[in-house]
Amino acid sequence: MAALARDIGDAAAWSAEAARRVWGGAIPLHVHLHDADVTALPPPPPFLTLGPRIGYLPLLVPIIKAHFSSTLPPGVDTVWFEYKGLPLKWYIPIGVLFDLLCADPERPWNLIVHFRGYPAEILSPCEGEDSVKWSYNNSLKEAAFIITGNSKNVMNMSQADQAAMWESVRKGDMDSYTNISTKLKLGLFEEDWSVPTSSAERQQGSDEPESPGSVRPCRVPVRLYVRRVQEDLEYLEDAIAVSDWESVSYINRPFEIRKEEGRSYITLARALETLLPEFFSSKPAADTQPVETADSPPDDSDTTPRTPRDGDPAPASQRGADLTKNATEVKLVRVQGIDLENNMDVPFLWMANYLKNPECYLHVCVYVGAGI
Repeated sequence: MAALARDIGDAAAWSAEAARRVWGGAIPLHVHLHDADVTALPPPPPFLTLGPRIGYLPLLVPIIKAHFSSTLPPGVDTVWFEYKGLPLKWYIPIGVLFDLLCADPERPWNLIVHFRGYPAEILSPCEGEDSVKWSYNNSLKEAAFIITGNSKNVMNMSQADQAAMWESVRKGDMDSYTNISTKLKLGLFEEDWSVPTSSAERQQGSDEPESPGSVRPCRVPVRLYVRRVQEDLEYLEDAIAVSDWESVSYINRPFEIRKEEGRSYITLARALETLLPEFFSSKPAADTQPVETADSPPDDSDTTPRTPRDGDPAPASQRGADLTKNATEVKLVRVQGIDLENNMDVPFLWMANYLKNPECYLHVCVYVGAGI
């Protein structure tokens, strides 16, 4: 019994350390000022800083602007970042952008910052920290809706708690975040896969009556980023850089676990077979569901609040079809900088609990081989 208690204690400590590493993780950034924004010679040297994995690029603008201020052109700033010619979506966490766009991790990560010429046809508008905060809160409401069936706990937070939570995210303060987020009652996903539904919760989430002691399925908020790479790719360093967002599918797809599945635990492999049957299932393509991208109209499983979307000339359904066309095999699965394609037996709910971002989504990057 003592040995079992010790093992449980060790597992809890290890899990807590994994979460701390997610919060403490950072990408070294080498930020270069775009030539068009240089108004004085010699041009300023690049700026080296750390980008928190759970953070967002617009939150780094104040310190970056201070470094380049002596050479910036006059006028109103419209700040955006690019990597190898690709404008970076500001509402995607820095760590996810890095995992998605750097097949072979590049350290430091060389980015170009622009203070003019915002590509409004590609990126949604960003008004600095306020836009990032709005996007974060919207994602948190989406996640709460997925987990509990409603987002009232988030929407009913006091102004003081909302401000304190955002400040904890902005500063990467996990302890402060934990103290506040417990009030949301989102909890940890349990291995029994079911969440008891109280009468109060039923009144908040649905008008349909439920029998006493009923349970609802465990639903995990997941965001998937599927990147298309060369079909014959053998080495990650040879992956062709993403030149536009057409080669990436950005998918919100909750993972639902029903108790009748009768498994001791759900592995990452099993979860991805359900989330992305287009690539992970051995079933014929006709038996799978179509790719649901973030630009698609929401179905019944989607939440009402939506995160900002960037301009896209192609219909989302067509982009999903293009992505699956000629796809041959999964080349890489990456979560929080960890390559998992050879470790797909990791417990999925453990990942959802301890490798998630502060808005309660688990972000998963998948590289698939396809004709490009």
